[in-house]
Amino acid sequence: MKEGKVVSWLKAEGDPISAGEAIMVVESDKADMDVEAFEDGFLAAIITAEGDSCTVGAPVALIASEEKDIPALQAYAASLSGAPVPAASAPPVATIAAPVAAAAPAAPKAAAPKAASGSRVVASPLAKKLAEEKGVDLSTVVGTGPEGRITAGDVEKAAAGGAPAKKASAAAPAKPAWTPAAGVIAATPMARAAAKKAKIDLSTIQGTGEYGRVTLDDVKIATGEKKPIRKETAKGAAAPVELPSGLVPFTGMQRAVAKNMDATLSTPVFRVSREIEMDEFDTLYLSVKSKGITVSALLAKAAALALEKYPVINSSYTREGTVFNPDINIAMAVAIDGGLITPTLKYANERNIMDLGENWKELVQKAKDGKLTPDEYNSGTFTISNLGMFGVSQFDAILPSGMGGILAIGGTQEYIVPCNKAVLGMKKVKKMTVTLTADHRQIYGADAALFLKEFNAIMTNPSVLLL
Repeated sequence: MKEGKVVSWLKAEGDPISAGEAIMVVESDKADMDVEAFEDGFLAAIITAEGDSCTVGAPVALIASEEKDIPALQAYAASLSGAPVPAASAPPVATIAAPVAAAAPAAPKAAAPKAASGSRVVASPLAKKLAEEKGVDLSTVVGTGPEGRITAGDVEKAAAGGAPAKKASAAAPAKPAWTPAAGVIAATPMARAAAKKAKIDLSTIQGTGEYGRVTLDDVKIATGEKKPIRKETAKGAAAPVELPSGLVPFTGMQRAVAKNMDATLSTPVFRVSREIEMDEFDTLYLSVKSKGITVSALLAKAAALALEKYPVINSSYTREGTVFNPDINIAMAVAIDGGLITPTLKYANERNIMDLGENWKELVQKAKDGKLTPDEYNSGTFTISNLGMFGVSQFDAILPSGMGGILAIGGTQEYIVPCNKAVLGMKKVKKMTVTLTADHRQIYGADAALFLKEFNAIMTNPSVLLL
């Protein structure tokens, strides 16, 4: 390497620095490198600006051992023109070379430099910190320290309204925040190495380091190796919700559900949907609700009567042919704590609605208590999954293994439809969308359509459910 380019300065002029602390980034032929300070002091003057290049060994900045020496070194840096500078008495000074340390010419003794050089405001680190905390613009404060330097006391007076302000003409514009040179992504060397290893484009990572620099932690967060640091909750805002984290082993029921779902992947299915008017059904339900009859019992009875007429929907597939089930057992999907289970209303087409209602209440309670027998949840020949009570308008259910069909029940919604008998030619009706998922190996589209047509006829003339 013969020449390097200064990508960025991590410290500003006047900032205190410590030995071993990274203060600049230099771009070589192959990588960006952090350059560390080799002794304690203050970054007095920057000679090589960001984006500029210089030869190896040439001074790029001056370091003062004492804070009071900064103005003299700034004046010396301003006088550099490339020609040798006569040696003279000067405060202790060190130079930063690009990208390695080298001896610097001695700085001449500066004559009473002013607190500000050009647009620069000279203030002690404590004064800068206080100004930031109290919202004081340092360019409007008159310094009373050595060589006109702004002290913490000057800032305190300015914040209290007792310090004289500089004239507007003397105010210097604030130094703009550092931005990397065109085409350069600011990142630490370790972050670059980690991103290269993980094959991640640094431009896609939001840097959290100084001046938006990408750090090693930023790369680790992007790869998932490290979790993002939770931001502090703003004052007055609601505390963050503690969400579950990490692996939670399946219960026996959850493992069984997952296994059953895996088994369905080999079944070729199709789906058919239909809207059903629900006004008559709702009227019937309200008339029998006080007797303990639930919507689930009514739906099971309606599906069972439709399956009587189209038994192929109640069948199951085998390699040898279609197996028609002699009974109609309606399995009803129920979500319980820690899983999903399907209590079954056996012989639903043969039993009256009161009997089905009582049986359903018993089955649901057993399911919640974990006391269902295998015959009470494994004997279904057709399944109903109802999510309407959760406000779901329409959904597709997964066909259970070994069955021919499952009926997904959506929620009831109100619609305005044309009506010749209405005064305004319009009326309000309630509709529900149902979707049948069927095994296409033994059930065809016409079979599904005819089944839904019969189910619709029963739901719109629900008095048959009470017979």
